[in-house]
Amino acid sequence: MVAPAPLDEPSNFSLVLGGPLYQMFRLAHLTGPELELFLRRQVVFLLLLCWVPLAVLSWFEAHFLGGTKLSFARDVLTQVRLLVALPVMILGEAVVHQRIGPAVKRFIEGQVVTSADLPKFYAAIDSVMRLRNSVIAEIALLAFVFTGGIWIWRHRIAIEVTSWYASSEGGRMHFTLAGYWFAFVCLPIFQFIWLRWYLRLFIWFWFLFRVSRLKLQLLAAHPDRAGGLGFLGKSTYAFMPLLFAQGALASGQIAERIFFEGRSLLSFKLPIVWVVSFLVVAILAPLFVFAPLLAHAKREGLKEYGALASSYVTKFNQKWLQTKFSDEELLGTNDLQSLADLDSSFTVIREMGTIPFARDDVARLLVVTIAPFAPLLLTIMPLDELLTEAVKIML
Repeated sequence: MVAPAPLDEPSNFSLVLGGPLYQMFRLAHLTGPELELFLRRQVVFLLLLCWVPLAVLSWFEAHFLGGTKLSFARDVLTQVRLLVALPVMILGEAVVHQRIGPAVKRFIEGQVVTSADLPKFYAAIDSVMRLRNSVIAEIALLAFVFTGGIWIWRHRIAIEVTSWYASSEGGRMHFTLAGYWFAFVCLPIFQFIWLRWYLRLFIWFWFLFRVSRLKLQLLAAHPDRAGGLGFLGKSTYAFMPLLFAQGALASGQIAERIFFEGRSLLSFKLPIVWVVSFLVVAILAPLFVFAPLLAHAKREGLKEYGALASSYVTKFNQKWLQTKFSDEELLGTNDLQSLADLDSSFTVIREMGTIPFARDDVARLLVVTIAPFAPLLLTIMPLDELLTEAVKIML
C-alpha cells in the first residue's frame, strides 16, 4: 500500500465538490474549478426553473397579485424560500469549501495529529469522502422529499386559506397549475438542497468523531485556550448560510401566520428562542466530541505545570528570599521574567476551555440566525419608532 502524501491530501478535503448532483452540474457546465462563478450560474438556473414558472403560471391564472386570499406576490414564505433561502444555500457552498478544507489541513500543520496517526487520519478522510459521494444517500434524500417532504408541507406548513397554489374543498387540497409545479418541482428541489446541507453537517460530525478517536497532541498551554483546536470554532462559520436560510424560513412562516391568521409576533417569542437555540447548538454539537480529550489535557497540564511551578518557585525562594546576600543583582535578572512567563502559562491552562469554541463564535452564530427575524419587528412597531429605539440603545 502506498502511503498518501502528508501535506497534499488534506487540501483535497471538501464537503461540496462531490456527490451525484455535483457531477450532474459539472456535465451541465454549472460547476467547475471557479466555484463562485458557477454557483452564481446555479442560482440563476434554479430561479429560472422554480420562481419564474410559478410567476408566469400564477399570472396566467390571475393569482399573481390578487384573485385569491393568498396571491403569489403576497406569499411571504414562498418568496423567502425561493428568492432568499435557496440562493443563500447555493452561494453558501463557497463558504463551506473555503473554510472546512483549510480547517482539516490545520490538524496536520499544527501537529495536532501525530505522524504515527497519519494513516488513520487519511482513512477518516477517505471514509467521509465516500459518504459525500454516496449515490444511495442522495437517492434517499430524493425519496424523502417526494414522499415525506411533500406530506409535511401539505399538512404542517401550507396555510389553510384559498391560495395561488391550491383551493380547499371537502378538506382536500386541489392544486392549481402553479401549485402542481410548486409541489412537485420547486418544493422537492428546495428541500433536497436544504437537506443536503444537513447531510454535509453530519459528514463533518462523522469526520470530527473519527479524528477525536486518535491520539491527538493537545497542548494545554496553547494560547488559543483550546489545546490547539481553537481553529475548529472558526470552522463553524462555514455553516452560517444554513443558519441564515433557516432563520429566514422560520421568519417567513411566522410572517404568514401574522398576516393571515391575525396572530401577534409576541406569541412566537418562545418558538423563536427554541428555533434559534436549536440551530446554533446543532452547528456547535460536532465540536463536543473533543470535550473529553480537552478535559484530560487540561487536567494533565495543570498537574504538570503545577509541579514545574512548585519546583521553580521553591528554587526561586531559596535563591532570592532565603539567603541574606547574593552575588547577583535582583534588578534585571532573568529569574523574574521566567517567573512571570510561568505564571502566564499557568493562567492560560487554568482558562483553557473543554470545548473548542469561544463565546464570540457563539455570538456570531446567534447574530446570523436571529438577523432574519428583525423585519418582523415592523409588525408590532412602526419603522420610525424602531429606528428611534435602536438609536437610544446604541447611545
